[in-house]
Amino acid sequence: MVSSEHAVSDSSTLIGWYKSSYSGGGQGECLEAARGHAGVPVRDSKHPTGPALVFSARSWSSFVSAVKRGDLPG
Repeated sequence: MVSSEHAVSDSSTLIGWYKSSYSGGGQGECLEAARGHAGVPVRDSKHPTGPALVFSARSWSSFVSAVKRGDLPG
C-alpha cells in the first residue's frame, strides 16, 4: 500500500501545535494538530512527547469533513 500518512515518534520535535476546536470538556479528550508542515501532524495533547500521526492534507480534510457531517459512528 502506498500512503503519505506516517508517524513521528516524538511529537515535541515538531512546532506549531494547537488544540482542535472540537476537543473539549473535562474528560481529557484533547486532540492537537500542527500548522506549517507538509502533512498534518496530529497528537494526543496529554502526551506532548508521544507519537504523532501525520496525514496528507487531503486525508485530514476528508476526515474533518466526515466528523462535521456526523458520518463517523460513535
